[in-house]
Amino acid sequence: MRVLYLALDQDCLLDFEQLAIEKEALRQSKTRKPKHIKLGDEEFLLASHGTGSGYPFLIENESFSIQFGEFNQPSFFVTFRSVALWHSGIQNLHQRFMDWAQSVGLHAYQPERISRVDFTFDYFLSDIDFDEDNFVSVASKDNQHRKNRKVQTFSFGEGDIKLRIYNKCDEIKEKSAKSWFFDLWELDHDVWRIEWQMRKSTLRNCGICTFAELQQRQGVVLRVLVNDHTTLRIKSDDSNRSRWALHPLWQDLIEQVASIEILEGMDTTHDLDMNALLEERKMRMAISVYGYLKRMAAIQCLQYGKEKISVTEAQALMNMIIRHVHDPLSWPFDIEERVKEMKLGQW
Repeated sequence: MRVLYLALDQDCLLDFEQLAIEKEALRQSKTRKPKHIKLGDEEFLLASHGTGSGYPFLIENESFSIQFGEFNQPSFFVTFRSVALWHSGIQNLHQRFMDWAQSVGLHAYQPERISRVDFTFDYFLSDIDFDEDNFVSVASKDNQHRKNRKVQTFSFGEGDIKLRIYNKCDEIKEKSAKSWFFDLWELDHDVWRIEWQMRKSTLRNCGICTFAELQQRQGVVLRVLVNDHTTLRIKSDDSNRSRWALHPLWQDLIEQVASIEILEGMDTTHDLDMNALLEERKMRMAISVYGYLKRMAAIQCLQYGKEKISVTEAQALMNMIIRHVHDPLSWPFDIEERVKEMKLGQW
């Protein structure tokens, strides 16, 4: 999903007043059927309603779902449809949209923003030889869905990073009706999808705001996800599940991700600029701690009737209290957990 900041040229072909009249006519007719319109070099279906995001206009075709409004900020919110992504590729689709924007007299006045990205890998799995306990994940929440006592979906995480492993064929037949996948796969059964969903804040922490940055950095982000966030393992007697051998499915997934990174020829450290990201986080934490020190000083003044207290005294008091709550046994494990979370943008 992409948010675009587009402004109208003087000869823009988007007539918002006319679009509003046509949308209202559709609403008054009480028909659910959208109206076919042509804007620039693309044809769309105009919906009779706005969107839940507050955009008054919604136009769609086989490749794009576009929410927009004359006075909205940002002005355009675009979703690339999966069928177009799979058949045309994201680069071609991106260029096609920009060509359309130019054809109706729109120009970008600041870079676009990506609000969500789904990374997907499809595998034919005739036999599922794993269950939820084969997965080792940093996610604190997981669940599964079953039908007729057979697992259809494993899911891990919530919020900004989610992983789902699910029977895509069942999902198509029961919900999405995207049967064109069957032609693409030359299969209509036992295809399972591994799908990572990343939302805005995590993308930003990985240095991904624009389409160009996504193209440059998707390989390194995926490498972190498949190696550090969640892995599929072969059960053994070892009590440390992270030492279990990788499942062949996950070994292949890691190899596929590595090939993406090799093709892109990325410099991981330079592209992510991890050091700058960490320094910025340290500064934000220091500002927060400084605020707590002031409150600690204020509490001390109230308790003991002091007029003021120095930052050195407040720091000493804070250190003394921290020594009381410090647990040396849990400390290394808690640090290790936070390191893993921060690698994935969970700041």
